[in-house]
Amino acid sequence: MKKIVTIIGARPQFIKTPLISRELKKFAKEILVHTGQHYDLNMSDIFFKELKIKKPDYNLGVGSESQGKQTAKMLEGIEKVLLKEKPDMVIIYGDTNSTVAGALAAVKLHIPVAHVEAGMRSYNRAMPEEINRVVADHISEILFTPVPSAAKILKGEGITKGVYCVGDVMHDIQIELKSQKSKVKILKKLSIKPKQYLLATIHRQENTDKKENLSNIIEAFCRIEDTIIFPAHPRTVKYLKDYKLDKIVVASKNIKLIEPVGFFDMIALENNARMIMTDSGGVQKEAYIAKVPCITLRQETEWTETVKSGWNQLASADKAKIIRLAGNFPKPKSHPDFLGDGRAYQKIAKIIKSHLSTKK
Repeated sequence: MKKIVTIIGARPQFIKTPLISRELKKFAKEILVHTGQHYDLNMSDIFFKELKIKKPDYNLGVGSESQGKQTAKMLEGIEKVLLKEKPDMVIIYGDTNSTVAGALAAVKLHIPVAHVEAGMRSYNRAMPEEINRVVADHISEILFTPVPSAAKILKGEGITKGVYCVGDVMHDIQIELKSQKSKVKILKKLSIKPKQYLLATIHRQENTDKKENLSNIIEAFCRIEDTIIFPAHPRTVKYLKDYKLDKIVVASKNIKLIEPVGFFDMIALENNARMIMTDSGGVQKEAYIAKVPCITLRQETEWTETVKSGWNQLASADKAKIIRLAGNFPKPKSHPDFLGDGRAYQKIAKIIKSHLSTKK
């Protein structure tokens, strides 16, 4: 039986893993490696429990470090695993440091790399995630794109071999979970009602590491009349304290700062929000799937289709624009289906199986 090593380390990767893993085990042995990039209960363990992801075969426990140190520790740990396990393929997801570390470790050992969610670009090289995407794509042997535009981007960069437009795995899991009873206990717990609150997330370096940006965003939140539910990433909480913005949040009448929530609670919050404000690529996409208007707290986005459709508006850290859009968001005219047919995970597994069968 063929052996595959899957590298994960952050929330979006945990969510994308279970459906593909379910298909892989039909024809291969999967070794799951958790880098430990997201490591606390609310950012890691809860996703494994809720999504019934198997316990990682290896947990590198890297934790929070500077970009270089974190990636270096991951590279060292992943290389040791690959030398020991000698897999036939390595699967990476998305655009995190775990992604690029997995790709680099594998390619230097001449192990084929399959990249799920390839071809996404914001064209902002100041974003660490953008560098991770470009590097991972250019050293991967198989590239699975979630939308047609991503395949066109890869072609423009000279990557045409091994590119497959399969659809979005996040979309797949949302469809799969529709049959399950919606868990809305979180709304009762927070004393909020459907469509009577806004949901906000902030974690990008361009917002958290710049006092001016984070200050503008928080000040805009304070001037929005609606209740804002704000599940705060640990590093965001750190910077709120560093910049003395935590006192402003506490003093505000409308901002409810809460700890990060699990998958089901987050989906419930997204589905029932009147609007979502975020700098997360994944949450932008989840907002689109939920048909909830989204204000993106960035100057650009890799999910350009959501902007073209009118469901996503770019506001960056522009205080006036955030306030204006929160009060008067242009109503989208339609909701195009560009994320696939809900079977991306099956297509990915089928292509990987075919690829492995041709390798000696």
